[in-house]
Amino acid sequence: MLYVISPAKNLDYETKPATQKYTQPELMSDATELANVCKDLTPQDLSSLMHISDKLAGLNAARFTEWQPDFTPENAKQAVLAFNGDVYTGLEAESFNDDEFDYAQKHLRILSGLYGVLKPLDLMQPYRLEMGTKLSNPRGDNLYHFWGDIVTNKINEQIDAVNAPYLINLASTEYFKSVKKKQLKAPLITPTFKDWKNGQYKMISFFAKKARGMMVQYLIKNQVETLEDLLKFDMAGYVYNSELSKPDAPCFTRKEQD
Repeated sequence: MLYVISPAKNLDYETKPATQKYTQPELMSDATELANVCKDLTPQDLSSLMHISDKLAGLNAARFTEWQPDFTPENAKQAVLAFNGDVYTGLEAESFNDDEFDYAQKHLRILSGLYGVLKPLDLMQPYRLEMGTKLSNPRGDNLYHFWGDIVTNKINEQIDAVNAPYLINLASTEYFKSVKKKQLKAPLITPTFKDWKNGQYKMISFFAKKARGMMVQYLIKNQVETLEDLLKFDMAGYVYNSELSKPDAPCFTRKEQD
């Protein structure tokens, strides 16, 4: 199987990486083009464009100013270890051993507004550029225009490389919009996660994000290759709920919040 997740807004460049292995992003020429567009933006521009505080805008303006495409372990960090949001808390990539990092490298892809598609061990420099950002660029008015078919083609390349029977979508709607579903070379499966609240099962964003990461951890540590085994996911109290599921959208529910 091949699975995709979103990046995170929060980053961790302080913690020592759990592995010394690293690779380089495959879409660096595209990332460089975007970074150069962003370098021309003032902090005020970034604040307005991204709807962020002046402090965050200043930080990210400085990041783009310092960004340069010669990535080394001294000025960059592996993507799966640099992102630090709810999904990555559930993923716990820092607990992976060498075999698990190798498996993740083949079967996991991270969608990115700046880098397009990242392998887990791809080095990346810190940035903030969400996929839904309406950034005017040489290819159009937003990042979906910029990436066009590129993201989909990269995903399809890896589907072929691992002979994936399914593409497991564990990314947010904003990021997965960069993938053109009709062009995919494998059937799409989009798991959902719901918690019991006020007498019914509901999708609660914080818990669902963490659960997406936990499912990726489960898929990697168990080297899951079949849909039957995916449905056995049972971390943090979640279990498969056949009544709330659809063939392409298995639902996992729990009544106890961990």
